[in-house]
Amino acid sequence: MLAAVLVALGAIAYGASPIDILPELVLGPLGLADDAAVIVGAGLAIWKLLSGRKTAPPTAPPAPPAAEQPRWEQKSTE
Repeated sequence: MLAAVLVALGAIAYGASPIDILPELVLGPLGLADDAAVIVGAGLAIWKLLSGRKTAPPTAPPAPPAAEQPRWEQKSTE
């Protein structure tokens, strides 16, 4: 939970900061692309942190029990 709050605070601080990777004054609307990318990335990171998703591969479901094999009786050769 603390990590999600820190990610949100970092994204807000970057969005409010006048220092950008792509400055709006020089590039116009294109300069908002880095702010949008940070907000989307932070949103995805927060969602992943709060939903409890793991990056481990999913485990396979347990195999169903094997059907009982028929028991063939040996014929007597008398």
